[in-house]
Amino acid sequence: MYSALFRLLPGPTWAKIVQVLILIAAVIIVLFTWVFPWVADNLPITDNTVG
Repeated sequence: MYSALFRLLPGPTWAKIVQVLILIAAVIIVLFTWVFPWVADNLPITDNTVG
């Protein structure tokens, strides 16, 4: 999967590495901004079952 992504990106090797790092940073930002807060609100993780 990663090699296919690396082949699809344009430019020389150094530019591909920069593009991959930017893509990874974008995924992490999206996860921490929208996905993780939504999951925390919708899963009953903080509900105590032991009295």
